[in-house]
Amino acid sequence: MTKTAVHLTEVCPRDGFQSIREWIPTDVKVKIINTLIDCGYKQIEVTSFVHPKAIPQLKDADEVLAQIKRPPGVTFRALVPNVRGLERAIHAGVHKAKLMLSASDSHSISNANCTTEQALAQFEPLIERAKDSDIEIAGSISVAFGCPYEGEVPLARLVMICERYAAFGIEEVSLADTTGMANPTQIKETVRVLKARFPQLIFTLHLHNTRGMAFANAVAGYEEGIRHFDSSTGGLGGCPYAPGASGNIASEDLIHGFEAMGIPTNVSLDAVIHAGAVIQEQLPAYIDSFILKAGKSSDLSATPTAQVKVES
Repeated sequence: MTKTAVHLTEVCPRDGFQSIREWIPTDVKVKIINTLIDCGYKQIEVTSFVHPKAIPQLKDADEVLAQIKRPPGVTFRALVPNVRGLERAIHAGVHKAKLMLSASDSHSISNANCTTEQALAQFEPLIERAKDSDIEIAGSISVAFGCPYEGEVPLARLVMICERYAAFGIEEVSLADTTGMANPTQIKETVRVLKARFPQLIFTLHLHNTRGMAFANAVAGYEEGIRHFDSSTGGLGGCPYAPGASGNIASEDLIHGFEAMGIPTNVSLDAVIHAGAVIQEQLPAYIDSFILKAGKSSDLSATPTAQVKVES
């Protein structure tokens, strides 16, 4: 029986790069993004238009967008925190802007210097501005499955945020396990409630592998009907404003796992492994990928030759 395919968004150029303190030259960013484009992704999160003081690594967002190749059929997504960021994204030719929002006030104050409610109120002029352009707007909820400051996030909190997003006319919402606190049971219960309450919304899972649970959580999400996932080649990633945050689930690990289960991804695993090798060459200290370490399960070793025991 053919299983329903998943849609993967590559986020290494944004979530991956932002976690690295030493400067990655613009031409290196462009090289990596162009290599990722060749893997077959239909959507890539290329950067973030935040203030350079907040994320210095991404201060060259405009230059990166001007230099990467732009094949037809590939959507370029970027994170935007405010109207100023949206204006930059529109001018740079971004196709989709993802809003930056935290489920908890503590993480929101750390990440955006305002409460969740204040951040939601600030989205109104941004969304109004987007209506006068061709850019799409997608929502996100960071620390959706647990906050490193407050612990478990009440499901009612996620429902409230989704209600506000739906009222804005947003049709796509990313649920982020920002510090890898989720477990498969929690994923299932949360997704089940949100999909039943908001059938008009497309939910994406953005999973971090902080505690080794990301692939199990991805499978749990798939079983509850999630078909959109974010991942980062090489496993790069981590929120600079969340204690203990580590990398996203590696794209090659997610693709390998789904394909082994008969779930199509429509992304070339071999090409992603090659892209991972390119990233590893440039940023060797940040790679966290099972497949780059162990290879595919189909990569078999030579059969051992029987050794004849010689009696002394």
